[in-house]
Amino acid sequence: MIGSQELIILFAAVLLLFGANKLPELARSMGKTTGEFKKVRIESEKEINEIDLIKK
Repeated sequence: MIGSQELIILFAAVLLLFGANKLPELARSMGKTTGEFKKVRIESEKEINEIDLIKK
């Protein structure tokens, strides 16, 4: 598990790499990516469940 010290170091490294102006844009794009990943995962699970129902 990541502790608070590791999170602070990680945040500082990201801040140094991307700068303060790019952080909101980076966070927004990560949020969109996470949302898309969840949608695809849910759709895949539905398709797998449908296939399992057809096989039975």
